[in-house]
Amino acid sequence: MTTAPEKTASAEKAVEKSDLVTLTIDGVSVSVPKDTLVIRAAEQVGVQIPRFCDHPLLAPVGACRQCLVDVPDAGNGRPMPKPQASCTMPVAEGMVVNTQVTSPVADKAQQGVMEFLLINHPLDCPVCDKGGECPLQNQAMSNGRGDSRFAASGGVKRTFPKPIHLSAQVLLDRERCVLCARCTRFSEQIAGDPFIALADRGALQQVAIYEKEAFESYFSGNTIQICPVGALTSAEYRFRSRPFDLVSSPAIAEHDACGAAIRVDHRRGKVMRRLAGNDPEVNEEWITDKDRFAFQYAKQADRLTYPLVRDEETGEQRPASWPEAFAVAARGLRFAGSSAVLTGGRLTAEDAYAYSKFARVALETNDIDFRARPHSAEEAGFLASEVVLKQPATYADLEAASTVLLVGLEPEDEAGTIFLRLRKASRQKSATQVVSLAPYTSWGLAKMNGRLIQTAPGDEAAALRKLDVALDSNSVILVGERLATSPGAFAAATEVAKATGAKLAWVPRRAGDRGAVETGCLPNLLPGGRPVDDAAARVDAATAWGVSHLPSRPGRDGDAIIAALASGEVGGLVVAGIDLRDLSDPHGALEALQAADFVVALEQRETDVTRAANVVFPVAPVTDKAGMFVNWEGRPRTFDAVLANPASLPDLRILSGIAEELGHPLGFRTVAEARAQMEEIGPWDGDRSTPAEGLGFETVASATSSTGGFKLATWKQLLDNGRMQEGDDNLRATARRTVARVSAATYDGLGAGAHEVTLTGDRGSVTLPVEVADLPDDVVWVPQNSFGHGVHADLSSPGGTVSVAKGAE
Repeated sequence: MTTAPEKTASAEKAVEKSDLVTLTIDGVSVSVPKDTLVIRAAEQVGVQIPRFCDHPLLAPVGACRQCLVDVPDAGNGRPMPKPQASCTMPVAEGMVVNTQVTSPVADKAQQGVMEFLLINHPLDCPVCDKGGECPLQNQAMSNGRGDSRFAASGGVKRTFPKPIHLSAQVLLDRERCVLCARCTRFSEQIAGDPFIALADRGALQQVAIYEKEAFESYFSGNTIQICPVGALTSAEYRFRSRPFDLVSSPAIAEHDACGAAIRVDHRRGKVMRRLAGNDPEVNEEWITDKDRFAFQYAKQADRLTYPLVRDEETGEQRPASWPEAFAVAARGLRFAGSSAVLTGGRLTAEDAYAYSKFARVALETNDIDFRARPHSAEEAGFLASEVVLKQPATYADLEAASTVLLVGLEPEDEAGTIFLRLRKASRQKSATQVVSLAPYTSWGLAKMNGRLIQTAPGDEAAALRKLDVALDSNSVILVGERLATSPGAFAAATEVAKATGAKLAWVPRRAGDRGAVETGCLPNLLPGGRPVDDAAARVDAATAWGVSHLPSRPGRDGDAIIAALASGEVGGLVVAGIDLRDLSDPHGALEALQAADFVVALEQRETDVTRAANVVFPVAPVTDKAGMFVNWEGRPRTFDAVLANPASLPDLRILSGIAEELGHPLGFRTVAEARAQMEEIGPWDGDRSTPAEGLGFETVASATSSTGGFKLATWKQLLDNGRMQEGDDNLRATARRTVARVSAATYDGLGAGAHEVTLTGDRGSVTLPVEVADLPDDVVWVPQNSFGHGVHADLSSPGGTVSVAKGAE
């Protein structure tokens, strides 16, 4: 229902002749842009020069010397006196380069370097994790000597104790390291986490880490993947499998809205590891550690493998067949009267479309919402008028922008791929200025050399309207979902974008959120951006679906659905992928579910929601089904099923089974059929400027009106207590320390020697270690889901206030 963003102008722009340099490589003339490195120019004529330290996304360093070439003419008519490193030498007009293919000098030089690298390198390829996919192994065969003078002389190789734990997840075998500096350069240049560095010199040089700080980077796994030898390994994958035993399948990461390309390596029906895919337009060659390591959740002991129905006599859940579960679910929803749908944000676009159609056709209601988190009517209007069907900004726009304004968004925690692209942009010659409206200067903002406009929670609208940042048509405004709890913020961001010409884009946290908007999992939108209260739009959708009419009244949002369940106005609920800790009132939501007449839950694992449900259906994780995520750009990211698991079905197949029992078939049973129907219904080409009545794009009151105390600022950290991170203890161990942050004045007011602080809200108290940050004096920050049951359940309502006191000594 969306199309991929068009290629950027910079990608389509032809290189001017004056920008080209012509040189000869191995007797072949080639013209390349000036400043191109010789090693890249050689690739243009089909010559692969061996290398270890070189990486196209890292600054050249010339550390390994494996890429030596012979240069009989440097472009000035004179030869270079000795072989040169092609990874650091830019091309010159008239240059003549001979590689190992045609030059005995270059070939001998490369063989000599390889011999030196292998002097102390262990020959343990059969047990090394890199064996079978190792550049050193391959190039030793293709560009090395047939024998070793070192071995012939009876020398003893250098050894070290191993492995060294750089972190709980990343392990170092120092004797395998060839000192290419790929890992240290990635950490410094790309991630901005210089925890590791090359220490000492000469034969003693090695990768080292500060003894008091582990390698706590959200992107540390990338160093394992780009290591050209087996020096860096993963604690989770180490000695688990051989590369040649694995089947590799392309996929899309499911943990955020970035749409990062990944590669899933599996064996005998089990996922063994995940690697970054190569997608220059999206994540280049990098992914977060969460995308890389957090896949064990689908293999936990509480995984649902068969349907459950609640026995009417005993009140207990019991196993059931699929046909029985379909029949019981349909009967229960039919007799429950008015029913509603809560979908969560982890769905593929096809599954979200199925829920949207199921609500309107099978349940005849617009009571549907994917926002299983604090939200507002203003946000619904914003999504209807400024997000659906729009593709205002891309990753390329971020990299080319003069200024990027972040409002209610912390990219390093909430959208790691965006963070890496912004950091790259901030380090370019024409550096992008990153400006953030936030309570304090986060670690991520500091790494982007960003500017803070200190803004307390709820004050974003006022800060936007008095903004002193120069924005223009080359600027981008990124707004996060947290603005839903800040009255008027979405309207103010829209006003700024229209006044300045800046591109405005919404960045949700979850992979399925944008697809849910496009497919109509909102009370004010039908699929394809069709407004619920537009008669023509309803007729258009009804005609496509082959029904006589659709409900015309805008439905309830998520909070209103929960309230209606509690009051009895809504009797039935179909719920999927909901973590109660994310909801505005977790305790109240659970009580509402328990009070509902009939609940149908579609879930992967057992939760409080499934325990309260009358019928439970096991659904397939992303590895077990095909689908599509729509990322924050509006870019479709399709993927195929990696594994075949008969124990679970896609959500859309389950919904189609229930709908058929209700007498309202959805018209599809497979992902391919659902996607075809989505394409057939297509986008709405009518007027979407007028939001639905009662869900308009207007300033609304804050959800909480408490006064006094400290304003509570919070967001989820990338690694926290999320259910989809369970099963990988090594990953959890690399999460950042859970602390409360206060201003220096607030800290001083706690009294001397305060190491902990006790926060008390309207739902309880928590005691956490305390740190000083550049926060306003009336604001305290805590991570949203890194302790207990999370902020919403254990501390305060969204937008609330808390008291701050010195913790126990």
